[in-house]
Amino acid sequence: MTPLMITLLVVAGIALLIAIGYINHVVENNKVERARTKVELNDRLRRCGEITETFPGQLMTPALKLLLTRLELNVCQRLLNLEKTSSNLKARIAELEVLTALGEGMPVNNPPAPIQTEAKAKDVRFLLEALHGQITRAAQDGFLQPTEAKRWIREVRHILVLLHIEFFNNLGQHSLQQNQPGQARLAFERGVQYLRKQQEPQLYAEQLEYLEKLLARANDQVMDRIAPVEGEVNQLTEGLKDVEADADWKKKVIYD
Repeated sequence: MTPLMITLLVVAGIALLIAIGYINHVVENNKVERARTKVELNDRLRRCGEITETFPGQLMTPALKLLLTRLELNVCQRLLNLEKTSSNLKARIAELEVLTALGEGMPVNNPPAPIQTEAKAKDVRFLLEALHGQITRAAQDGFLQPTEAKRWIREVRHILVLLHIEFFNNLGQHSLQQNQPGQARLAFERGVQYLRKQQEPQLYAEQLEYLEKLLARANDQVMDRIAPVEGEVNQLTEGLKDVEADADWKKKVIYD
């Protein structure tokens, strides 16, 4: 074996080792990427399910229900490409395809969940933030067209406004029922200020007028409470003046 052949064999051996190392690196990266994608898709699937099942019925529309069904179907189909033998995914995809075919005629069974506490309002706001994230990711993946994604993001913002309107209204009405007009006035005032700060306040002109009337009603009740107190203070002041005058008269008699 000549020195040239030995050199060629060594070079070939080194090249083979490099190729094997590169292939192993690519395979390992593909495994890591596959695992990362599965974790991400499962998380998105969980979030879609959470929004679909727990979103308050009074804020859930057939169009929104259809969107959530489409988003979940897309994620399930992508997961099935990674888990081709999953019977659970296949069954769920079949269910979602039937629902999607119904369009906005699909049943919306979410029960109403009145927004009566700040904690409940925060919970729904978190659901809206999760929905916003799902829409954004679907647009990035190319599943939703940019125009459709922008339309739904505007709708999410609109639902957020409706959430605040319901919260401030319920909070104020509850305070009125509890005979706490001061607290009611504060709640209605917050609602009025919130609507006036919206980029398109004309969209909520009717709701704003309604809250302004409630605010005026609560303010009248507060003022009605203040008036008797002021009257009592005036009577007390006059009484003190009479006592002081009587004391002065007694002092005058004694010293005279």
